[in-house]
Amino acid sequence: MLRLDDVRTPALLLDLDVLDANLKRMAGRARDLGVQLRPHIKTHKCIEIGERQRELGIAGITVSTLYEARVFADHGFADITWAFPVILNRIPDAAKLAERVTLRLVVDSEEGVETLEKSGHRFHLWLKVDCGYHRAGVDPQSPVALELAKRIAGSSSLQLDGILTHSGHSYHGRTRQEIRDIAEQERSVMAEFGDRLRTALGGRDFGISVGSTPAMSMVATLDGVTEARPGNYVFYDYTQVVLGSCAVSDVAVTVLASVVSAQPGTNHAVIDAGALALSKDTGSELAPGPSMGEIFADYASHTLRPDVRVVSVSQEHGTVGNSLPVGSRVRIVPNHSCLTVAHFDEYVVVRGEEVLDRWKVWRGRD
Repeated sequence: MLRLDDVRTPALLLDLDVLDANLKRMAGRARDLGVQLRPHIKTHKCIEIGERQRELGIAGITVSTLYEARVFADHGFADITWAFPVILNRIPDAAKLAERVTLRLVVDSEEGVETLEKSGHRFHLWLKVDCGYHRAGVDPQSPVALELAKRIAGSSSLQLDGILTHSGHSYHGRTRQEIRDIAEQERSVMAEFGDRLRTALGGRDFGISVGSTPAMSMVATLDGVTEARPGNYVFYDYTQVVLGSCAVSDVAVTVLASVVSAQPGTNHAVIDAGALALSKDTGSELAPGPSMGEIFADYASHTLRPDVRVVSVSQEHGTVGNSLPVGSRVRIVPNHSCLTVAHFDEYVVVRGEEVLDRWKVWRGRD
């Protein structure tokens, strides 16, 4: 059996026991809140993890790209929401995929709805709503929101699946209560708009979809909501630790790196994990100190070193803010697991010091 000491660096380690505990916990959380779970697989991009989620009763999956949608469709996932404002030049590709699976698109503009109607293809659509994040989505208080929804509902070629939002601003909550308040804002905005839309459509029913890992971790109720789409919960990361969504012991992915340089008289060392392993995400503004990744003192006890962290990265180099012996190895908690995973071709699946398997990261584009 291959051991962790045999793994070449840099490597993306996946703790199988922690992963499974995270998956079961969120599946139970969704059941307790009375919503279906449609997890965002952009975090893991991995068929084996998707299969584990499916065994736990998910309603379908959420993707960020058509590449992700096609890969998972090829592996038997048949109900997919592409949770990205529809890219007009990709409508023919979406139509081709929609011939073999239920593909649900997201739209928030008149141009998007008009182009989809003119394409002549039948599409399932979510109307994206801004619940306070202010990145994309229609203002639920504006006339445009109701008009777009009514236009979709009345179309001969488009089907209104419902309204969808994302509380990305929950990542900036400064306390657990503030995040809980943002989650309630997301719920109440969508439930209220859903009531008005239901009246405007003569009592017609539809889905109401929300989702972010911090919000799902702390929300008190999801009354009026039908499904949730968290993604990061499968792995968590140091940002989620700082936000209070999880403990360090819940972080399922880490980066294993080697010290390659430590010059006498300096107070730093260089590791073989740079931006193309850890990303350039600086993490939460609420973290105890600026870092590009925290370092375990002891993985088994889930303790982090207070004196050593990754302080900067270039393309392949990472700089650690203290001297370490050349040849020694460090296990790093990434700030943002979604971006970190997207830099690797595979997971090294581990349990303790044993290497159990290697799983492909489907990170392509087309």
